[in-house]
Amino acid sequence: MQCSERMSIKEKKVRDLMVNKKRLVEVPYTASLAHTMNTLVANKVTAVPVAAPPGQWIGAGGSMIVECDKESGTRKHYIGMVTMLDIVAHIAGDDGGDDDDDVIDDLDQKMNVPVSSIIGHSFEGLSLWTLNPNTSLLDCMEVFSKGIHRAMVPVYGEMENVSSGVELVEAASSYQMLTQMDVLKFVKNNAGGELQNILARSVQDLGADTEMIYAISNNTRLVDAIKCLKSAMLNAVPIVRASDLSEDDHKQLINGRCRKLIGTFSATDLRGCYLATLKSWLGISALAFTEEVATSPLFTAFDTERSENSIRELVTCHVESPIHDVIDKVVTKHVHRVWVVDQQDFLVGVVSLSDVIRVIRHSLLSHSDDK
Repeated sequence: MQCSERMSIKEKKVRDLMVNKKRLVEVPYTASLAHTMNTLVANKVTAVPVAAPPGQWIGAGGSMIVECDKESGTRKHYIGMVTMLDIVAHIAGDDGGDDDDDVIDDLDQKMNVPVSSIIGHSFEGLSLWTLNPNTSLLDCMEVFSKGIHRAMVPVYGEMENVSSGVELVEAASSYQMLTQMDVLKFVKNNAGGELQNILARSVQDLGADTEMIYAISNNTRLVDAIKCLKSAMLNAVPIVRASDLSEDDHKQLINGRCRKLIGTFSATDLRGCYLATLKSWLGISALAFTEEVATSPLFTAFDTERSENSIRELVTCHVESPIHDVIDKVVTKHVHRVWVVDQQDFLVGVVSLSDVIRVIRHSLLSHSDDK
């Protein structure tokens, strides 16, 4: 039985992870940014592909991902991916330009622009990834181990001229989205056999104990926190206690290592407030914002897996924590990073989904080479 389990995890294909996945959520290239944000909230997703008529756009990274409806013959070209980080970067404005008042005063105007105009503000929006349903789980993990968060997969049985490689380059009649989170959910549900030993390894093996951890302090205002995410192209940063020596620049990212961890500010937190509310909150601290938005019906509706009491719970681990504990927290709390702390809750590192997937894949391959 154990032998068959070991074989099965390596023989799994991308299509095995797509069971019960919903049809792709997308927005048209003419949709406003406000409409796009509403779509993210309503569908409980953190990114959406942007669809346009074929032949009018060069897709992100030169991609030619086309959906063709077999009944109507209608074709559409996916020209890019828009994430919450793209929206945050757009709100923050140009690197040298917008001051705080400009960000606040221009928010309505900025959220009214077509979504096609902001594609590419973040790395992820610059390229669209597709995966062949017949791609092996190990090859899929290689893609996701390099910081790619999601990929589009054609619905099995509805492909046309699918290539034999990892990526798909032809048209399909419909697509679904596969994410890093889906891979880790699959790993969690198939954690026996060979995976059991791999997942028993410690967080130390992930290289999560790092000297530099970009962070903001509890005195950083929301408007500055948004600018910090944009400047470093980070989806989230830890919030640490400000130094008593008043040496922190609360408008800039600081090194949070060996500081008391007290919160997390994420681009996806902005899903939890209405536009008018966000405008009035830009001047408060990012920490206060995360506490306020935790009670928002938009935020709680987005993630029904969390109870109201645990929404703002700090998701942490220790250097000696086993990897399976990290995966369990990632999946059950639906977070995309776990902060590594010492026994006094001082920040010493961070574990990303890419880190976990990379180590699991490397261990599976190493085990194969040893046999």
